[in-house]
Amino acid sequence: MKKVNGHEIIALFEQWSPKRFAMDGDPVGLHIGQLNRQVEKALVTLDVNEDVIDEAIHIGANLVIAHHPPIFRPLKNIMTDTPQGRMIEKCIKHDIAVYAAHTNLDVAPGGVNDLLASKLDLADTEIIEPTYVEQMYKLVVFAPESHVAEIRQALGKAGAGAIGDYTSCSFSSTGTGRFTPNDTAQPYIGAVGKEEAVAEEKIEVILPSMLREKVLKAMLAAHPYEEPAYDLFQLDQPNIRYGLGRIGKLREKTTLAQFAAHVKHVFGVPALRFVGEETKEIRKVAVLGGDGNKYIGAAKRAGADVLVTGDLYYHVAHDAQAMGLAVIDPGHNIEKVMIDGVANYMQNACAEARYEVRFIRSEVITEPFNFI
Repeated sequence: MKKVNGHEIIALFEQWSPKRFAMDGDPVGLHIGQLNRQVEKALVTLDVNEDVIDEAIHIGANLVIAHHPPIFRPLKNIMTDTPQGRMIEKCIKHDIAVYAAHTNLDVAPGGVNDLLASKLDLADTEIIEPTYVEQMYKLVVFAPESHVAEIRQALGKAGAGAIGDYTSCSFSSTGTGRFTPNDTAQPYIGAVGKEEAVAEEKIEVILPSMLREKVLKAMLAAHPYEEPAYDLFQLDQPNIRYGLGRIGKLREKTTLAQFAAHVKHVFGVPALRFVGEETKEIRKVAVLGGDGNKYIGAAKRAGADVLVTGDLYYHVAHDAQAMGLAVIDPGHNIEKVMIDGVANYMQNACAEARYEVRFIRSEVITEPFNFI
């Protein structure tokens, strides 16, 4: 196992939840401290407050990965006799870096909204509101037959060739490659100054723009030629869509009252609010973590019978009622599903990378509301 610093950990994290997935103006990324320090323990939390930082100090964590940015608006000053100022002061004194992944983690496949949909056991899930389109490319590389299998394997491992539920998809055709090495060449096949003809395969794979550098690096490392011949084409179709919210189907139809009770149970909330007739039939469910007031129209257009979201406004509830969309509001804090989700993902990713680091789940309750 290898000792690891914060930069290496966050580089792995951003392969899953890159900053470009974030909504405009969302302050994602490093908020406090620096990443150029060795990290042995990282604390995963929904929110960052003084109690969470005290927890990090107690367990010896010097990296905190949070969902909600602790500095959402620019600070004009840092007064260390205020709660936020004391929190920042403790981070600096104890060399604790705080990194926030907000709407980028909402959008990321396997992120907050997929975790919420999984909790509700939704099938055949799709995005509610597309927010980011990933440009697709086709890589075409020519290789000697002796190394084709190795190159295809390297491309697949780097993430190329993923189509829907299939991975390592590629197409090959055979032909003859011709070249003449010049005086300064060091050819893998052939001799300087002599024209060479080699039986080769053309390998074709598709890849998203986010993986271009990684895939090209893997291809060049696996290719035996000093100067491999390859082309990279930008495609019009297909492109990968990412976005906020998820919509899917329940295994069986139920009523709104029964489904609301199920939501209350699976998210472990003491109370919730809902809009709609208790006997309304529910089969298609939309879910959007955090504040989903802006997305009742998108949920309705997607065919949802009910939207599960937080922080529902009074007048938005009236609008949903008028359009025939049921809404269940179990609160903003249900996004705490990301604590287990991020800790599990990062522990597995770091283990695969041979990084020696532990991801610890915060036990601080950050729900600000009491219920009677």
